[in-house]
Amino acid sequence: METGHPNACNGMPPADYEGLITLIHDRYEQMSRNYQAIAVYLTQNPNDIPVRSVSAIAETIGVHASSLVRFAQSLGYSGFKEIQILYQKRLETAAPGFSARVRALREGMRHRDNFSETGFLRELVVQDIASLEGLLDDIPAEDLAHAVQLMKDAETIYLVGQNRSAPVVTLVRYLLTMIGKRCVLLDSSGGLATHIARTMTPDDLLFSVSFRYYATEVVSIVDEAHEAGIPVVAISDTTLSPLANSATVIFPVPEHRQSVARSLAAPICLAQALVVATAAQLQKNEKDPRIPWVTEASNR
Repeated sequence: METGHPNACNGMPPADYEGLITLIHDRYEQMSRNYQAIAVYLTQNPNDIPVRSVSAIAETIGVHASSLVRFAQSLGYSGFKEIQILYQKRLETAAPGFSARVRALREGMRHRDNFSETGFLRELVVQDIASLEGLLDDIPAEDLAHAVQLMKDAETIYLVGQNRSAPVVTLVRYLLTMIGKRCVLLDSSGGLATHIARTMTPDDLLFSVSFRYYATEVVSIVDEAHEAGIPVVAISDTTLSPLANSATVIFPVPEHRQSVARSLAAPICLAQALVVATAAQLQKNEKDPRIPWVTEASNR
């Protein structure tokens, strides 16, 4: 049975959201499976924590409400409500109107009474709107700039993503090819992805995408690249992702478990933005970078 004690942190627990997330990262590897599930949800759904009840959060995660209380106590808090207060403060300092938009979107999803085809479409659109708006508030500008600089400077960009992540890296390959940036897709077919990845050099870059449950080969390729001194830009679902341990830059794009389906709209949008920004650097045209169509490229 899991237990937690108010003084488990050997001092005062973090008094802000950023400190809490740092503490969760520090403790994550030593947590039980249930606590890890709670930690992942806390990092993936920061806009849900302050507006949902403890019982609703526990039900979504698949744990008992008392587990949330014990989890909070293991970090030094008296209860889960104290953690929710930190998330409320974070939400209050977000972009103007963002808090209200998030609440309206979440409420609209919870009270959906239209189970027709149009109803499912609306729910997916509402969820994607919230995810896309979250990119503007949660992705640090300095991380975007760092990733774009790495992509611009790389001799060759290697791309890896399997299962649901495959469409993201396939699109990135197309876009990079159209702007004339050398790239290699580490296709898992034929069983050669890992062997091709071992031809990378520190002058190259690995662009990786993986979401829970993480493809074993992708995680292995990312770890080997890091050990070989190759920069890694990663898109995943949380900063607790196994990709985060080896990534030079990690972009967490939360996946919402209450959604009827897990969409790729937000990670694809982020990936496109990275390529467009790279094109602007390569073309020395920050005002109006161009990604040619296939027909345009073939006629040059």
